[in-house]
Amino acid sequence: MLKWKLHTPEGVQDLLQEECIIKREIEEKVTGVFQSYGYYEIQPPTFEFYDVFAGESGLIEQETMFKFFDNQGRIQVLRPDITTPIARIIATKYKDIVPPVRLYYVGNAYRYDEPYQGAKQREFTQAGMELIGTNTPEADAEVIAITIKALIAAGLQEFQIEIGQIEFFKGLMEQAKLPDEEIEKIRMLIDSKDSLAIEELVNGYNIDTKLKDIILSFPSLFGGVEVIDQVIKNTTNTKAVKALSNLRQVYDILLDYGLEKYVSIDLGMVQSINYYTGTIFKGFTHGLGFPVCSGGRYDRLISEFGKDLPAMGVAIGINRLMSALERQKVEFKVWHVDSLIYYTDAGRKRAFQLADELRSQGLIIESCLGNNSYNDVIEYAKRKKIDGIITVHDDENIELHNLNTFEKIKTTVSKLLDNKNN
Repeated sequence: MLKWKLHTPEGVQDLLQEECIIKREIEEKVTGVFQSYGYYEIQPPTFEFYDVFAGESGLIEQETMFKFFDNQGRIQVLRPDITTPIARIIATKYKDIVPPVRLYYVGNAYRYDEPYQGAKQREFTQAGMELIGTNTPEADAEVIAITIKALIAAGLQEFQIEIGQIEFFKGLMEQAKLPDEEIEKIRMLIDSKDSLAIEELVNGYNIDTKLKDIILSFPSLFGGVEVIDQVIKNTTNTKAVKALSNLRQVYDILLDYGLEKYVSIDLGMVQSINYYTGTIFKGFTHGLGFPVCSGGRYDRLISEFGKDLPAMGVAIGINRLMSALERQKVEFKVWHVDSLIYYTDAGRKRAFQLADELRSQGLIIESCLGNNSYNDVIEYAKRKKIDGIITVHDDENIELHNLNTFEKIKTTVSKLLDNKNN
């Protein structure tokens, strides 16, 4: 019964102290950018009723969810994503909404076998934001621009945001009049860049030659903004042309943000056509086989909860971002203890006063616990790489040893002693 006592379940991991410090710093840098643009934090619950994620436009397949029953027999799930609960909250809790609403979150999501570094991840942290209540190119560009600036703030140096437009694909498929199951096959083949299989499938249908050429070219429709200019000349479908024009507007706004070096076009980005309704994007960096972030426009999701509002959002994978930063050898300053305070019984009260005063100045002070010899204290400080030791013998006698923060501590000690004497 206890053979798994010393192990963690598949797909989860322990984060040790330095990893936690780095992870927290990344989260704070990312969310700091969100806040600077007027986004407010929101915290949905960790588990929800299964029905929340069971809508037609859901992004997550039900087989990937962790399900369980409550004491009334109702199916609940650990949240597989955080956007859907926010859609529920907007529809049910924001009665007098004044759009646009800007929200962000940071938290864990749970999903069976989420790909990560060649393994399967079942618990992962996401930091994301949702811009709700407006459907304009400016809104799409704002979310993409903030994402870029958040990645830069976290320390990522080399990455690319690929943007596409799902309505371009949908328009061409409507024109081709293919069955839904065949559209899904083509979508999957385009997503995997399987040109030969796409050609074999498309050749089995009577499709206009120009339209067929565009469909066959999907896997190669990526690069600079010239991709849009090239394709729009050969596209007659109204929906597809409108989608390309919208994408060009978003791109031009990103140019005004001064972020063109981070942005490229990928019209072959065709994931989750039932969920996304417009601009979509993913962020990639070298050495990482999966996107570090993904997002897009999802104008139908909130309506499933009773309120018809457009929305645009992004989720940044914090675990993936940590891996990317490690691969790019980005260094983080891991905080350490500034000083160890050691005291006798006679100096205990003064030691506590001194430690509190130093902590109030922003220093990190660790106290010795129990009856230790001074040699033991020195060895402990060396092993922990603590800068130095403060020894408090009594109210009057305080010694400082090998402190990088010596001047700051010396000043505080002097003030305490002066106050006592006065």
